[in-house]
Amino acid sequence: MGQVLDRIEGVAEEIRGQAVRSEADCRLTDTAAGLLRDSGAIRLLQPKLYGGYEVHPREFAETVMGVAALDGASGWVTGIVGVHPWELAFADPQVQEEIWGEDNDTWMASPYAPMGVATPVDGGYVLKGRWSFSSGTDHCQWAFLGAMVGDGEGGIAMPPSSLHVILPRTDYEIVEDTWDVIGLRGTGSKDLIVDGAFVPGYRTLNAAKVMDGRAQKEAGRPEPLFNMPYSCMFPLGITAAVIGITEGALACHIAVQKDRVAITGQKIKEDPYVLSAIGESAAEINASRVSLIETADRFYDKVDAGKEITFEERAIGRRTQIAAAWRAVRAVDEIFARAGGGALHYKTPMQRFWRDAHAGLAHAVHVPGPTNHASALTQLGGEPQGMMRAMI
Repeated sequence: MGQVLDRIEGVAEEIRGQAVRSEADCRLTDTAAGLLRDSGAIRLLQPKLYGGYEVHPREFAETVMGVAALDGASGWVTGIVGVHPWELAFADPQVQEEIWGEDNDTWMASPYAPMGVATPVDGGYVLKGRWSFSSGTDHCQWAFLGAMVGDGEGGIAMPPSSLHVILPRTDYEIVEDTWDVIGLRGTGSKDLIVDGAFVPGYRTLNAAKVMDGRAQKEAGRPEPLFNMPYSCMFPLGITAAVIGITEGALACHIAVQKDRVAITGQKIKEDPYVLSAIGESAAEINASRVSLIETADRFYDKVDAGKEITFEERAIGRRTQIAAAWRAVRAVDEIFARAGGGALHYKTPMQRFWRDAHAGLAHAVHVPGPTNHASALTQLGGEPQGMMRAMI
């Protein structure tokens, strides 16, 4: 267990205790965010130069799982906000200093989806747009936002290209009351609006270069951590959160079933069908954990040896990651269906874990079709094109 996860375990009850209020507020409470900040969870992938830990991706994933098993929203924010320092590590040193120079606990929000347009001007870009799903944004002072490069006439320049732009909190508006959902309510994943902010060129990264690893190399980062594929690191925190949520659901289920008696008078621990479902679900959730971490381990070892991760390997890694999330959530469905009517009550955490797990599957990194297609086509000697290469 890593030092950050040790700290998380030390405040486990406090994190659990914030879940109901975070869900009611549709954002992490200040207390919940403070517990994460004090633990160092968001600095796991941050450069040591700025107070980070530069841990192995395995430790990052295991920590996210540990937090999510206590509270899904806190785990989700740890996985999403926690990966941003990894990308900032190979951005221009000037913007790293702006963000971390005075406070290395400064958090960054997102999303990376290119929902805005960045029009080139002298020295940088003018950015306009509206972005949805900015998880943990109330506790962040900067944001990574995806944008298409504009043509200067209100359209998108051809051929299309996209950027990851970095903005301070003063340059964007958080739109309140835009996160009223059935699951992961506590993540506060609200909309952001940017209306004509100037973004200096040094606060941008070429999205294609981030995806294929050129940005890391051009930044001169020799560390294996910062040369891991984006398509492994970005989904890693998200899927780790989903798996951690399912582990939390399983723990809740087992705790209740120990003393539960069915309406027939039979003790649940004597019901072979419920026992079988618990055993099978536990095995499936554990298999999801192991398969996700195995990919991160294998990729890290290969990068550490100075080797490239091929497109085929990245596609298979993404396929494994997506399957892990779906397998774990299906396993929770099996035990939730046998949890009894008591599990439906809002006063029990089981129903929140169940809702949060399903909400986590709605993220774009868990859409199986294109990735399954791309991985299979590549293994058959084909060359995926267009959307089939997205996020791989």
